[in-house]
Amino acid sequence: MREDDLNQVFAALADPTRRAIVARLASGEATVNELAEPFEMTQPSISKHLKVLERAGLISRSRAAQTRPCRLEPAALSEVANWVDAYRSLWEASFDRLDAFLKTTAKITPKGKKHAAK
Repeated sequence: MREDDLNQVFAALADPTRRAIVARLASGEATVNELAEPFEMTQPSISKHLKVLERAGLISRSRAAQTRPCRLEPAALSEVANWVDAYRSLWEASFDRLDAFLKTTAKITPKGKKHAAK
């Protein structure tokens, strides 16, 4: 995924309303009115959020008679997951080193003496 695309996805997901919309669409497609129901905002405000999600490639909209159902596009989320996974081993290695350090320092008192076993 290009850096600009990744930035756009993270920017889109930075907003709690948009994350809630993504979470709702994870259970199936929905119309704009259905997506607007749980929020105290107007339909045009929800539409603006949907445009951000659509530009980021997180959702798509189609036409069905008079409605425009929205659906989640998992490919963009998959790309973000792949990006995060690339750094997971670094984080885990850092946590492993911290854990080992804490275990060795927990056995030593501030004066440099070892604790007696109980």
